[in-house]
Amino acid sequence: MKILLIICSSLFCLMSIIPLIRIDHWSVRVFDFPRTQLIILMILCLIGWLIYGNTYQYLTIGFILALGITTVYQFIHIYPYTRLAPKEVIKRQSMTPHRSISLLMANVLQTNTKADKLLLLVKEYDPDIVLTLESNAWWENALSDLDKSYPHSVKVPLENLYGMHLFSKLAFQSAEVKYLIDKEIPSIHALVELRSGDIINFYGLHPMPPSPTESETSTDRDAELLMVGRKIKENDETAIVAGDMNDVAWSYTNSLFQRISELLDPRKGRGFFSTFHAKIPFLRWALDHVFVSADFTLISIKRLPGIGSDHFPIFAHFQYHPKAEKMHKAPQADAEDRLLAKEKIAKVVGIDKI
Repeated sequence: MKILLIICSSLFCLMSIIPLIRIDHWSVRVFDFPRTQLIILMILCLIGWLIYGNTYQYLTIGFILALGITTVYQFIHIYPYTRLAPKEVIKRQSMTPHRSISLLMANVLQTNTKADKLLLLVKEYDPDIVLTLESNAWWENALSDLDKSYPHSVKVPLENLYGMHLFSKLAFQSAEVKYLIDKEIPSIHALVELRSGDIINFYGLHPMPPSPTESETSTDRDAELLMVGRKIKENDETAIVAGDMNDVAWSYTNSLFQRISELLDPRKGRGFFSTFHAKIPFLRWALDHVFVSADFTLISIKRLPGIGSDHFPIFAHFQYHPKAEKMHKAPQADAEDRLLAKEKIAKVVGIDKI
């Protein structure tokens, strides 16, 4: 048992510190993901040492200290997404319908054929905007009934797992599909007009994940997020950014994106809202994100029931409230953050295009 404890404790402590290495390769960045799982496993190891270890032996004391420190270190990362933390987006006590906007976002899983489950959720929650990811031509046809209730749309059916569809009850002042990093990875950029006449910027994103089967590094994913974030900050935009970012909420890149864009995360102080993997509870992370500018307040946010995909859908309802900008404390980038963002973007698009 002690040998097993030594092996497991050493492995879990090592997995905890690997993300400190600032390397974009997937073999390093993958350890950004399982922080909650590692906390559970390390607590089990701590219990094991207390039961089977001799607390007067240096080896036992060393492993207890190492596990205790790394467990606290991991908890610091996930703490903002627990109910113990302060809420980053304030709750709106009353709703002004003509200045509110609701979104239902779902990574449908391209091979999934249970479109009826998604359509039932759309009918139940009646969102202003529906964003689907991994939706191909089959899904476009399966969701064609939405055209009746959602007269404004942007459709990008692709067979490469990066198709996306945007359906809206709210009119677009403009809407376009952009390929910021890769000619096969689209994003949707739209100017959406609220019922009040106010205009907001909406971004639908689905960058490529770092993995042995797709992109060897997180560089492309990080650069796409940071390009959008920098644009929002430079233009002082009222904005909503939504999508499957293929990154966990507590990663360094996600935090850097928030500081560069000065967008807020409505999950902070409310919970993880983990969306992936829908069918493997222990391996579940928050990969689907919704960020808003500081002039929004939150009406509600929910993780919805499964639709047969490996992701759960997310529903979020916001109130546009310009005065809220003074009530929120938006994250701020310093000179080092801006330099790092510039370097990450330059690796992909070239220094001459920044």
